[in-house]
Amino acid sequence: MFSNFPPRHRQLLGLSLLAAALSLGACHNPPSSNALPAAPEIASGYRTDMQTRHAGKHMAAAANPLAAEAGREMLRKGGSAIDAAIAMQAVLTLVEPQSSGIGGGAMIVLWDGKAVRTYDGRETAPAGATEKLFLQADGKPMAFPQAQIGGRSVGTPGVLRALEMAHQKHGRLPWAQLFEPAIRLAEQGFAISPRLHTMISADPFLARSPDMAAYFLNADGTPKAVGTLLKNPPLAAVLKRIAEEGPDALYKGPVAAEIVAKVQGHANPGSLSLNDLQGYRAKERAPLCSDYKRWQVCGMPPPSSGGVAVAQILGTLQALEQRDPRYALANLKPQKTNLPAGLEPAPQAVHLIAEAERLAYADRGLYVADSDFVPVPVAGLIARTTWPSVPH
Repeated sequence: MFSNFPPRHRQLLGLSLLAAALSLGACHNPPSSNALPAAPEIASGYRTDMQTRHAGKHMAAAANPLAAEAGREMLRKGGSAIDAAIAMQAVLTLVEPQSSGIGGGAMIVLWDGKAVRTYDGRETAPAGATEKLFLQADGKPMAFPQAQIGGRSVGTPGVLRALEMAHQKHGRLPWAQLFEPAIRLAEQGFAISPRLHTMISADPFLARSPDMAAYFLNADGTPKAVGTLLKNPPLAAVLKRIAEEGPDALYKGPVAAEIVAKVQGHANPGSLSLNDLQGYRAKERAPLCSDYKRWQVCGMPPPSSGGVAVAQILGTLQALEQRDPRYALANLKPQKTNLPAGLEPAPQAVHLIAEAERLAYADRGLYVADSDFVPVPVAGLIARTTWPSVPH
């Protein structure tokens, strides 16, 4: 639901403060090789036990069942969708630290029953960052691990500020109540999931951080097994402060000071400062909406690239279908339906979607950036007049 962002600004809060709970990659010692793959996360395979679920009143979905259960708990107590999202994000910080956490960024798209609203909590570059941040002394780009590992890649986190803004406008339950499931799990422990185990096993740099090694690895350096109970009292303590004091507990005071000390004091240091943390502001933005057949599809506007890309992809697919009905995805049914992992899509459907994505991502790389600093030609990128020109 939140924060699967590229490793340009990995989640921070990674070392002794939270016992390495929020990031598998933020604060290791800088690597001596280029062994780390460029992809931010490796695949852990398809789950074969997934089932279709239907609900008449409410539903909570998250990347981990413990997080989904926390969201459902809030909904059953009369909470709003935002209340559920906050509870789920707090739990994901604990149980899926490699992908999502309060030390990263978030984009929120909300339908409140009347209108679509979007909240921008994207992490931002520290004020001390320059265009040479990820360049070597000779002007060439750093190897990916050198740029990523350590304090250099840490940005100012925005998750809590965005959640705070959304909760002030759409929350029903008290802020502190939303953190109870995460605090309970951090104190009592949770079982390592297959996904988390896969990520731990694939990270070659965990052993270089004593805190992370103690938390994620056995004494012999092997990853802790699936089902191992992990407890994180330091994270529970920080979450309690956030529950009691609000997001200021993270952006000001002793927690903020320790974050800055870790980032700036690392062997591969970053420039994140107390002023960066204290000055962060989330923003409400106008949603980006476009028409697709009989639906209106709304998403996040820039600086997110998601809304633009989705509008372009759907527009391209619709233009192809209008040009030739054989391209209609509705007519390209899955060819196999009895596979262990589910359905096998038709090759032509995969090809059409992949090509539409390729074109959208090319535009993303050329035109989409932080709209607070550079103009982004959103209207031109998603205009209908651009779709029929797509080549076969």
